[in-house]
Amino acid sequence: MKVLICEAPGNLVYSEKEIPSVEKEYSLVKIKRIGICGTDLHAFEGTQPYFNYPRILGHELSAELIEANGAVGFENGEMVTCIPYFNCGVCIACKSDKPNCCVKMNVAGVHIDGGMTEYLNLPSYSLVHGEGLGYDELALVEPLAIGAHAVRRANIVSGEFVLVIGAGPIGLGVMEFARIAGAKVIAMDINDNRLKFCTDNLEVQHSVNPLKEDSLEAITSITNGDMPTVVIDATGSLKAINDGFRYLAHGARYVLVGIQKGDISFNHPEFHKREATLMSSRNATSEDFNHVIASMKTGQVKPSTYITHRVMFSEVKGEFENWLDPDYGVIKAMVEL
Repeated sequence: MKVLICEAPGNLVYSEKEIPSVEKEYSLVKIKRIGICGTDLHAFEGTQPYFNYPRILGHELSAELIEANGAVGFENGEMVTCIPYFNCGVCIACKSDKPNCCVKMNVAGVHIDGGMTEYLNLPSYSLVHGEGLGYDELALVEPLAIGAHAVRRANIVSGEFVLVIGAGPIGLGVMEFARIAGAKVIAMDINDNRLKFCTDNLEVQHSVNPLKEDSLEAITSITNGDMPTVVIDATGSLKAINDGFRYLAHGARYVLVGIQKGDISFNHPEFHKREATLMSSRNATSEDFNHVIASMKTGQVKPSTYITHRVMFSEVKGEFENWLDPDYGVIKAMVEL
């Protein structure tokens, strides 16, 4: 089978490997779609903090189940996706029903090899039924689940102003599920095309470009002086994360979805007087995956909206660097096998 390996930052190499034999408590799948996400792009750039090389990228996956080994309720030949955060099951996080932040977490395509391959063994417990969705839709469940989890962490109440910083694929998912939760969403990004995508496709009513206007003044005006009671960062930019503290209402929650390598800093008295809450949001759980799938099936989320670029597996190496260029206009690149 053919695989695509990120040997080092900026260096992708196709190679041939044997189709893996089925291991105990693992199921063999034939990969059908691979979504390209920010983690993949940051790994290619060399800026992903949990990454080492060489590595087979890819964790936004849909597949045909070839051999269901110990996967209770699954049948060979069905369409599946997977929860690609493989947890130990025995650490404090797992025992606290938080497998998404397992102490010994192995994320496919990050800590261990992922789905840029024709066949892949997956832990049988990680499989998720396709529920009648197509391969494109199933490959988008994972990134949207990241957004759904962040919204659940924020415990959004209907009618709240929610500022989402970063209109990349993860930020867009955050906006979708904030809207579904009843929030009045404000999108912030420095790319006007992405902001237009939000207003045209996601029913986002407010947008702010901090390069073209005073962002604090704009958000103050939108919220009638109250400021957002929820701020969610989906940029992974240190400057954007630090700036996000300026926009918090008194009593607000600040959720960090994006990740970067540096230390964040903020003014303690300003944060303290607001009695603000700071939290991170990592990965997603089966509850979030189920929420996304249900939202797709009811039409609240339209997955096809996100796919702006489509390539065959054999073309990925030649196209990958283009997806880093904001002018290329990528929302979601989808790889077909």
